[in-house]
Amino acid sequence: MRILIIDDEEVALNSIKRLLKWRGIRNVDTCSSGREAITKIRETEFDIVLLDLLMPEIDGLQVLEATKPYRPHTEFIILTAIDDIPTTVKAVRLGAYDYLVKPVDNDLLLLAIKRAYERRGLLIGLSSSAGFCKSNLPQAFTEIVTQCPRMCSLLSYAQVMAAGGNPIMITGESGTGKELVARGIHQAGPMPQGPFIAVNVSAIPASMFESQFFGHAKGAFTGADAPHRGYFEQADGGTLFLDEIGELPVGLQSKLLRVLEEKSFYPLGSSKPVWVDVRVISASNRDVEQACQEGNFRLDLLYRLKSIHIHLPPLREREGDIPLLALHFLRKFCKAHKKEITGFSPEAMDLLNSRNYPGNVRELSQMINNAVLVADSNFILPSHLGMTATGKSSLSRQLCTLKENDETHLVYVLKNVNGDRNRSAQILGITVRQLQRKIAAMKKNPQWESVLGDI
Repeated sequence: MRILIIDDEEVALNSIKRLLKWRGIRNVDTCSSGREAITKIRETEFDIVLLDLLMPEIDGLQVLEATKPYRPHTEFIILTAIDDIPTTVKAVRLGAYDYLVKPVDNDLLLLAIKRAYERRGLLIGLSSSAGFCKSNLPQAFTEIVTQCPRMCSLLSYAQVMAAGGNPIMITGESGTGKELVARGIHQAGPMPQGPFIAVNVSAIPASMFESQFFGHAKGAFTGADAPHRGYFEQADGGTLFLDEIGELPVGLQSKLLRVLEEKSFYPLGSSKPVWVDVRVISASNRDVEQACQEGNFRLDLLYRLKSIHIHLPPLREREGDIPLLALHFLRKFCKAHKKEITGFSPEAMDLLNSRNYPGNVRELSQMINNAVLVADSNFILPSHLGMTATGKSSLSRQLCTLKENDETHLVYVLKNVNGDRNRSAQILGITVRQLQRKIAAMKKNPQWESVLGDI
């Protein structure tokens, strides 16, 4: 068990650390500032974080808000001298497991740590055992292709948070699937039958902002020959998704804030207010908090939009998802272009796995689409991807487990006898039935599914 204690009082830090070591917990780290805590939690996977609420500069709730989206499996226990119900509710809403008031009874603290650790283990176990199976993903997110435990945990968190109907901000690099997650949140929310209106905020000229968002009455301006319902009215009873919210000019942010606070607005040229019931989900690939510090984004608007924060990891950090997504897109584009391609050569799959993907899932999708268009064989080769093989492939010698070594050798034998099962079984020293069982089991792994598909 790895625990991080965060408190600006050295006496409190040392006291809790001694207690934990006395109870046999040796892997304990400490820090005394919120800023240092954010860096540590984002860089290191802790099982439990004991978090003081009142700290100078950056308090405990800000630390929780800034780190929980990045570490969904880490359990946070708030320790504070303030017994305040609204603060407790906010801490739990931000993802805290428990909220203990100082001075904390030692046995109560140890019990909270034990239960939090058990809960963490249960959630990780559920995520890792699920693998890629649509029935194991939250129902609203089955369109998302993933077997990454971190993504599965985030989607489970999003499913729970969606039910409250509060504003949610989704952050992450471009191409990580923010709109797809937003649609899942809409489906998991209290108004799934309502409309889902997606708006690219950066594409709307400032001069047309009010007309587009709030609508206008007939004759409101030259060319307004008919009344127009704006995005807010179109989304009434459903969800308004504001993509690239960080690009909204400062001068227009107050107008958006007013609607979020009052849930009503006046269309241009109208003296009658329009009342709406809209759930707002926003998204940004920019650091909106940094934009606030630079004066480019209103802090009060950020608080309104970021009642709940979900941060999507880049594709390069999604364990096991590149082969899975590559096969998903291969099937999709083969169907679209009416081509029959079995899978990827080992060299092509190695190249896909080694790429950094600054454009994330969107970039991988475009690569596979182009590869399908130019492919002239049953397998996608490095040349079809516009890349050159490095010489290292899934069939080359490398450090691996005995199971992985056996699988690699099995594929090597099959390829060298052109898929002859009888001959392969004879070389491997097993029966044909044993060979067939091994092949069937390996095809469940995306790494081998494409390789074995045409053998």
